[in-house]
Amino acid sequence: MEYINKYLKQVESIAKKIDQKKIDSVILEILKVKKQNGRIFFLGVGGSAANCSHAVNDFRKIANIESYTPVDNVAEITARTNDEGWETIFKPWLECSKINKKDLIFILSVGGGNKEKNVSVNLISAIEHAKKVGCSIVGIVGRDGGYTSANTDKCIVIPTQSPDTITPHAEAWQAVIWHLIVTDPRIQSQSNKWESLV
Repeated sequence: MEYINKYLKQVESIAKKIDQKKIDSVILEILKVKKQNGRIFFLGVGGSAANCSHAVNDFRKIANIESYTPVDNVAEITARTNDEGWETIFKPWLECSKINKKDLIFILSVGGGNKEKNVSVNLISAIEHAKKVGCSIVGIVGRDGGYTSANTDKCIVIPTQSPDTITPHAEAWQAVIWHLIVTDPRIQSQSNKWESLV
């Protein structure tokens, strides 16, 4: 019970501390993409990769925005990892998809990437490519946000509560926030099934 109480108090604390202006700035960026018929590319690894797949579904179905994630193609990811290395799984995929300035990459990550510690360098190379082609970059990350946070002012950082709950809160709050964004009346195009039932 002690851990349950602690964890849920941390959830409450995050809800009070989350930067609502940053969330709004991400919504405005996505609105721009939607209005110019751009695409959203969700990038993440581990638990965040699973969140990317779910987010793609929501943004396509609920917001009517063309959205993709390379993590849905396990054959290509494993081929690139095997042939060129783990760090290459995103950038060449974005190049092949002809990402351009009308598009947006949406990073979901716990740490956001760190060159010095050689963590999530695949995200870093994707961000560098996105900057090169002039497309927008947003993110939802944990801890200090790492490379992602340092390279966009439209990055939502989940406030750290304790050293032992960084990852679960970061990955859980990715879902809380993207669900908030996709159901914002400015973004949402279609009602969810259960909400549409009388």
